[in-house]
Amino acid sequence: MLFKLSARALPIARPTPFLSRRFLATMENAPAYENIIVDTPRPGVGLVTLNRPKALNALNSPLFKELNAALANFQSDASIGAIVITGSNRAFAAGADIKEMASKTFSEAYNADFLATWSQLTTITKPIIAAVNGFALGGGCELALMTDIIYAGPKAVFGQPEIKLGVIPGAGGSQRLTKLVGKSRAMEAVLTGRNIDVEEAEKWGITAKRFDTPEGCVEGALDTAELIAGYSKIAVKAAKEVVNVSEETSLAEGVRFERRVFHGLFATQDQKIGMKAFVEKVKPEWKHE
Repeated sequence: MLFKLSARALPIARPTPFLSRRFLATMENAPAYENIIVDTPRPGVGLVTLNRPKALNALNSPLFKELNAALANFQSDASIGAIVITGSNRAFAAGADIKEMASKTFSEAYNADFLATWSQLTTITKPIIAAVNGFALGGGCELALMTDIIYAGPKAVFGQPEIKLGVIPGAGGSQRLTKLVGKSRAMEAVLTGRNIDVEEAEKWGITAKRFDTPEGCVEGALDTAELIAGYSKIAVKAAKEVVNVSEETSLAEGVRFERRVFHGLFATQDQKIGMKAFVEKVKPEWKHE
């Protein structure tokens, strides 16, 4: 399916009172985004909204360049504890922009390592939640699978339809989907290119939670992100790391790694603060140290 590029530049969302001074200074020196909207709607929460409505948020290199820049800003901002990525009610991201890649040759794609920068999101150490409404197909599905938690609205649709275009997933879809749902289900999805509706996605474990409305999906993601952002940032970073390691190592080695990280947290001030607050039945005041 061919998508038209939007020629209209879309301004960045106006900052909310929760924006840190450091983040404001960063944004003032950054170029205005054309393909995404960046905001901080809750304390400690960064929000990125994919914003190519005429193309159903089709993904392309300019969009990912902006997305990577926004995520890097959130990563370096000490006031941000968690991030939400979403799209529109109609489409999280309906796929990759076929116009960008249709005429590429093998040498062009190979020499430029085409799509490599699309996985930069996985280097972010802060938790990322995808709030998926509507289509999350092809690259859109792969983008969602790169995040740490996926929340889905009532009409969310996932899928890897690349086979219908004479190619295969190129941004990790075949690998992440297989690890998530198993070989048989992933093989069927990749070989047939069929859509996976929200009920099936929930059954397969693709999504962590399903919501009754698109607005509820985004608000639910923001609620969870705000909750996470309120915890010790050191503990949150460690928790994300140990869960991710479970996908890349054996159970025995994963348990050993988890125990080493658990022991390491006893060297932090936040461990002392958290356990002391629990015993005294008061709210912990984290120092993130």
